[in-house]
Amino acid sequence: MPLSSDQTVPPPAGLNCWVTLGLALACGVGVANVYFPQAISPLIASDLHVSGDSAALVVTAAQLGYAVGIFLLVPLGDRLPHRRLLLTLLGLTGLGLLTAATASGLPVLIAASVATGATTVVPQIIIPMAAGLVPAERRGAVTGTLLSGLIGGILLARTFSGALGQWLGWRAPYLVAAALVLVLAMVLGRVVPTTTPSSRQRYGSLIAEPVRLLCAEPELRRSCFYQAAVFAGFSAAWTSIALLVTGQAYHLGAQTIGLIALVGAGSMFATPVAGRAVDRRGPDPVNLVCMIGAVAAAAVIAPGALGGAVGLTALLVGMLLLDVAMQSGQVANQARIFALRPEARSRLNTAYMTCAFLGGSIGSWLGVRTYDHFGWSGVSALVATTAALALARHLLRRRAPRHLTPTAAGREPGGNSRADVLDSGPAVR
Repeated sequence: MPLSSDQTVPPPAGLNCWVTLGLALACGVGVANVYFPQAISPLIASDLHVSGDSAALVVTAAQLGYAVGIFLLVPLGDRLPHRRLLLTLLGLTGLGLLTAATASGLPVLIAASVATGATTVVPQIIIPMAAGLVPAERRGAVTGTLLSGLIGGILLARTFSGALGQWLGWRAPYLVAAALVLVLAMVLGRVVPTTTPSSRQRYGSLIAEPVRLLCAEPELRRSCFYQAAVFAGFSAAWTSIALLVTGQAYHLGAQTIGLIALVGAGSMFATPVAGRAVDRRGPDPVNLVCMIGAVAAAAVIAPGALGGAVGLTALLVGMLLLDVAMQSGQVANQARIFALRPEARSRLNTAYMTCAFLGGSIGSWLGVRTYDHFGWSGVSALVATTAALALARHLLRRRAPRHLTPTAAGREPGGNSRADVLDSGPAVR
C-alpha cells in the first residue's frame, strides 16, 4: 500500500551500462570519505600528540556522522530531484573535508569528521534511485554493480590514504579527497537523469517515515539486524587492525594498512555475482552463505596476533573473506528491502543504512576497547560473536505461511512480486 502523500509515477525507464558505471564510480568516491581515516589514525595520533584510541575516535565520528546523515538527509531522495540534492551534498562534503585538513586539534577534527560523514551520503541516495530506474529482474545485478564501485572506493581509500599520509602527512588525504569530490560533482552533473520526486510529504513526516517503516515491515527489521550485526564486526576489525600492524607484533607503517585493504578487491568481483544469485534464488540463501563466511573469517584472522609471515597471511585471507561476506550480504539485504515499497525506496534505505552504520559505529568503539583489554584475539572473538548473532536470527526466523499473502516477503497474491505490481520508482524526464 503506498504511503500517504506519495504519488504514482511511471515505470522504470532503465539505465544504460555507461550511466551505471558512472554511478558506481560516484558511489566509490562518495563512500571513501568515511573509510580513509581508518588507515591514517596512527599518523593523526602522532601529529596531534594524542593516544591511538583517541585518534581512532575520528573513524567512529565519521561513521556516526554517516548514520546521522542517512537518517536526516537520505529520505530527501524521495522528496527532491536527485541531481540537485546530490550536488548540494557534495559541496557541503568538500567544505567538511577542507575543515578537517586544517584542523588544529582533535576536537575540531572529530567535529569535521561528523559533518563530513553526515553529508557524504551520496551512495545511499544513488543506490535506491538506480533501483527505481531498472526492471525488477535486473535490480540485484545493478545493485551489485553499484556496490562493487562502492567497495572499490573503500579499498582505494584505505590504500591511498595510508600511502599518501605516510609520505605527506595525514592532512594530505583530506585535501585530495576534497578535490575528488569536486570531480565527482562534475560527473554526477552529467550522468544523473532528471527525475521527478515520488513523494510530496513534508520534511518532518518524511524523516519520521523510516521509523514507521521499521515498525510496519518485518523484512526490513530483519535486513537491518543482519547488516548491523555483521557490519559491527567488520568495523571492529578494520578499526583495530591499524593498532595491530603498527604495534609491537608487526612494527609496520600506516601504508601497510592500505596494502592489507587491497586484498578486499575480491569483494568487488563477488558483489555482482551475489546480485545475480539474488535475482535467481532470492536473498535468503545468499544471506546464509555470507553469515557463515563471516563466522569463518573470524577464525581465520585470529592467528594475526602471532605476527610474522603466518600472522600477516592470516590477516590477508581473513579480511578478504570478511569483506566478501559483509558486502555480498548487503546486496541480498538491499534487494529484499527495495522490493517492499518501491515508492519509498530512499526511506527504506534510510532505515536500513542508519541501522547498519549505528552498528558499525558501535563496532568501531567496541573494537578499540576490546583490543586495549584483550588484544587481537578479543577482536576476533567480537567479530565471531556479531556474525553468530546474525546467523542465529536467520536460522530462527519465522517463515510466512504459504497460504497467506506474505507481505513481508514482498509477494502479492498470484505469485507476482510486489515490486512488479507497484514498481513505481522515480520518473525520468
